[in-house]
Amino acid sequence: MQNGHIYIVDDNKDIRDLTGRYLTQHGYKTSTAEDGRALRALVKAGLPDLVVLDIMMPGEDGLSICRFLRETTQVPVILLTAMADETDRIIGLEMGADDYLVKPFNPRELLARIKSVLRRTQSLPPRKLHDIETSTFAKFDRWKLDVRARELIDENDVSYVLSTAEYMLLSVFLLHPNVELDRDKLLDLARGREAQLFDRSIDNLVSRLRRKVELDIKKPELIKTVWGKGYIFSSEVELI
Repeated sequence: MQNGHIYIVDDNKDIRDLTGRYLTQHGYKTSTAEDGRALRALVKAGLPDLVVLDIMMPGEDGLSICRFLRETTQVPVILLTAMADETDRIIGLEMGADDYLVKPFNPRELLARIKSVLRRTQSLPPRKLHDIETSTFAKFDRWKLDVRARELIDENDVSYVLSTAEYMLLSVFLLHPNVELDRDKLLDLARGREAQLFDRSIDNLVSRLRRKVELDIKKPELIKTVWGKGYIFSSEVELI
């Protein structure tokens, strides 16, 4: 039984081949690419279940490729990074990578992280952020979200710019209206637990979003607190 299809993107042929063989031995189908151009050709032919992506590559680097994947697909990404590349690692996670692994790595750890990411992403409710990204607008309450511009528009056509973190969190709420979401689930749905963009405080991010969408932040009507659990988005949502 095949566990999934993994794309391995690395300019080092030995890493590509060794990783590919190891994952194949553990039931995964693998395809390899030495650079962004080769990956784009693979993506054009079909999407994988997950991409293992090296950051440090000549020509187009892994961060640029990660941005391309996030803008065009909802495929999970695990970054491979050198020990000293902390800034690149954080940027990659903020772009929406689901996890990272420091080189040199143990193939068993990579396998464990692949399984963890796939369990998390494949167990999510059917509607994912991709559903928002393929829409033009999301309408709720007195608001309209311009998906491409990532701006909120009120009933008076006044626009408010959202940060990347605010947009991602709002997207999760819009795709799961009237559903109780605990903090762990919000972290998972909004691009993964490892994202330092979120792990500082999901509550602070909720407060920031409330300041933009609520009429009275002291008495929130849209993003309600479920005491001891998390939050619930209390509005009907229309994707158009």
